Amino acid sequence: MAKKADKANEEKQAEIKNIVTVEDSGPCKKKISIEVPREKIQETLSKQYSQLRRDAEIPGFRKGRAPQRLLEKRFGKDVLEQTKLTLLAEASEEAIKDNEIDSLGEPDINHADIVLPEEGAMKFEFEVEVRPTFKLPELEGIPVDKPKMEVSDDAVEAEVGELQKRLGTWKPKDGPVKEDDQVIADVTLKTDDDEDSKNNVEIAVRDRGFAWKVPIEGLVKVLKGAKSGDTKKTTVEIPETFFDEAYRGKKVDVEIKVGDVKELIAAEMNDDFFEKFGVKDLDDLKDAIRQRSQQQLEGQVRQAMQAAVHKYLLDKVDFDLPASVVADQSQQLLQRQYMKLLQQGTQAAEVVEQLDELKASSEEQAKNQLKSFFIIDEIARKFEIQTSDEEVNGYIAQMAMYKQMRPEKMREQMSKDGSLSQAVLEIREQKCIDKLLESAKITEVEPEKAAKKTATKKTTTKKTVKKATAKPAAKKTEKAEKATSSKKKTVSKKKTTSKKKSSD
Repeated sequence: MAKKADKANEEKQAEIKNIVTVEDSGPCKKKISIEVPREKIQETLSKQYSQLRRDAEIPGFRKGRAPQRLLEKRFGKDVLEQTKLTLLAEASEEAIKDNEIDSLGEPDINHADIVLPEEGAMKFEFEVEVRPTFKLPELEGIPVDKPKMEVSDDAVEAEVGELQKRLGTWKPKDGPVKEDDQVIADVTLKTDDDEDSKNNVEIAVRDRGFAWKVPIEGLVKVLKGAKSGDTKKTTVEIPETFFDEAYRGKKVDVEIKVGDVKELIAAEMNDDFFEKFGVKDLDDLKDAIRQRSQQQLEGQVRQAMQAAVHKYLLDKVDFDLPASVVADQSQQLLQRQYMKLLQQGTQAAEVVEQLDELKASSEEQAKNQLKSFFIIDEIARKFEIQTSDEEVNGYIAQMAMYKQMRPEKMREQMSKDGSLSQAVLEIREQKCIDKLLESAKITEVEPEKAAKKTATKKTTTKKTVKKATAKPAAKKTEKAEKATSSKKKTVSKKKTTSKKKSSD
């Protein structure tokens, strides 16, 4: 009988409709106002007390026989709180579903600020970020330049030099700081509300670099000419989209006390040097570089063509994004880019250098990456493009090879750190680009022309496609991780304790 009564109450409550109002409140945002009728509140309260009466153990009373008055006295506060949370969760979920709101995350509701009234309806409102709406451009015959690329002698020589630097050593020097030196310094960071410092920070002296936690544009100008013992000061304004929330959107006074100044001494090309690369001499090394570079050209050409597709899509589609989603992306892209660089076989030192550049990326870059994600997502829907288990397994096997791990161990690690879902998105994106390239209007051009065209849109960092580089050009533009993963649910149905014991 009790079960039938509960079912009847649920059906009755389902007939009681909340009053819901939905309106735009900014770029990709909806404001939802909800009024839960008193009748629905009373029905939910009755249900909570019915469940409590069945389960609570109160001395002097058999289960299910405790009077309502005693239950309200002992558990009333908990029941009211549970009722409020249940109504908030159900009402918000129902409003989003009934109004067909394509939200990017869960509603962010501060339940502590909402009171369940003793009389009348419960009213509350919240904002939710929604998927941007836009029209896809013409996808047939996208104009794409295909660079003519070849392995040049200069590129081979440059790669030999890079290998010498890679195996080189940092040694102290007496002279002033120059570009590409390394400085060991004590760094102090001051904001309006905080101060932090660290000793013996390694700082790479380049135009765009990091002084401990914050990026500095023109770092070379700040440190160039300094000597051990000198103190250099500068002030930087951190973008609203910076990955570190502690400094996001703040003005930071940076003090750098120079300690040791070091310069990179390139490794000598001797037998030990050649042995590390499995070659006999310089000619053998150059042949190996040339052979490897030839194999990489196809990948570089493909990257240039993919960049052309992305540029076309970004040029043809425009929509606004909420600032909070852009800020979240700054953090997410670090993990994705790190994974991408490792997959390409980039050395650890180069990964660190490129991540430093990525951390200092502009707000426009983050927006372009997010826009690319939503555009690609819409293309995937249009063509019904999905990712298969076999494709994911192949991706994992490739990652495992580069990291020298067993595939099953690699999968376990990626599942834990969240990069497995990112891999699925990346594979799907690649398939979308491949689909568009099938019908693209492809024109072969000199690499300088293709690089110039790509550089007109700030979807990458400073590096563009160059003629016959000996190592793979690291892809600087990463698409946004799905925004639904960046929001945490703040309102949930809490489980009412099934048994409560009390003593008089």
